[in-house]
Amino acid sequence: MNSAKTLLPLLMLASASFTGSAFSSEEQGEAIFTQGSATQTIAQLYECQGAQARVTAMGEITDEMGNTWTVPADNAFQTAPHAFDLYNDCTGVKPDSLADVDLTQVPVVEIDSTGEVITAYLFADNYFEMYVNGHLIAVDSVPFTPFNSSVVKFKVNKPYTVAVKLIDWEENLGLGSEANRGSQYHPGDGGFIASFSDGTVTNADWSVQTFYTAPINDISCLKETDGLRDSSSCSTDDMKDGRDNFAAHWKVPENWVETGFDASSWPKATTYTEKEIGVDNKNGYMNFIDQFSGAGAEFIWSSNLILDNLVLMQYTVK
Repeated sequence: MNSAKTLLPLLMLASASFTGSAFSSEEQGEAIFTQGSATQTIAQLYECQGAQARVTAMGEITDEMGNTWTVPADNAFQTAPHAFDLYNDCTGVKPDSLADVDLTQVPVVEIDSTGEVITAYLFADNYFEMYVNGHLIAVDSVPFTPFNSSVVKFKVNKPYTVAVKLIDWEENLGLGSEANRGSQYHPGDGGFIASFSDGTVTNADWSVQTFYTAPINDISCLKETDGLRDSSSCSTDDMKDGRDNFAAHWKVPENWVETGFDASSWPKATTYTEKEIGVDNKNGYMNFIDQFSGAGAEFIWSSNLILDNLVLMQYTVK
């Protein structure tokens, strides 16, 4: 049965079980709201040496029941291996095409010793973490901007499951917004595209779920219907003052990267055009367009490209 529900007010949905214990399946299906700015915990996650870059800060915000949330999201940037640069203004790696890239230098992550070596090309707005069969392959080498692209290799037997964490970074911590287009509170957008040497591509067959949505100026706009965390009725307009905006958070399942995790209840990915993502002036994408849309891959995200800031993706290659 199709049962839609408008999310309840902040105090009714804040859950004391968040800190130190796992949510029940019912609690994982309901948003928990925070309001206002987060407290900065890391001033700068990454120093870009070769070009202008946005500040990659992180923070924490506490809901009304005392549960603490990391914004824009927990990540492994400081501890995980960074993906091999396909294009990166910060490190001065700026080839004109794949012909100028020495792919023999890309390290191979071995999952199965008898497996096939797969090469994957990735472009994310803004940040990705990629797992295969529960093994962390690499994380994006630039958390925010300038826009970069990456290439990774892994050795695996089929079938295998790809899991990707994607973060649309924010300058106004806890508020899901950035300074852009003349506004200090502009809601940025996301986007992810990837192609693999075995013919796997990002498309509408991937499963995608939302875990952080902001900014929200009226929490009644957010609805959940059969697993879809639907913010399509929420405003995406710039604001003169967004300091009192709300954010919606959902607890991330601990085992979501594992092959045994059941993502069948997650919505399927929404696809977006290159024009909607705005990559026509991004050399990190355009210089390798043959490896992305030219290989049949599509940009994907959740149903709301602008407001959904933490999305998890999963796809099994059979």
